[in-house]
Amino acid sequence: MRISSAFIFDAILVCALLFAVSAAHADSRVFIVANQADGYGVDQCLAMGEKCGAYAARSYCQSREFAQATSYRRVDPDEITGSVPRGGNEKCSGSGCNEYVAITCQR
Repeated sequence: MRISSAFIFDAILVCALLFAVSAAHADSRVFIVANQADGYGVDQCLAMGEKCGAYAARSYCQSREFAQATSYRRVDPDEITGSVPRGGNEKCSGSGCNEYVAITCQR
C-alpha cells in the first residue's frame, strides 16, 4: 500500500496545528509583586500560599489577561536576581516591608 503525498501533507499540517494550539494554551508567566500590607490580611494570604489568597492571585492574573493563577507564594529577595534594591524602603513602615510574592499566571 502506497501512502499519498497529500495524506502526508495533511498529517504534518494537523500535527503543526496541534503543536501551535498546545503551545499557546500552556503560556504561563511568573510575576513578582511587592507584598504590601493592606489591612485586610490579603498580603499574608498570598505570602503564606493560603487558600484565602487565591482570589487576589486570580484577580491579579485576570487583570493582565491571563485566565488563572496556578500558584502564589512568598519570595525571598535573594531569589530575585538584581531586581530588588538592597536598601530599605523609606516609604514603608511596619511589618511586610521588602516582602515579595511570586504569582504564576496561565492563559
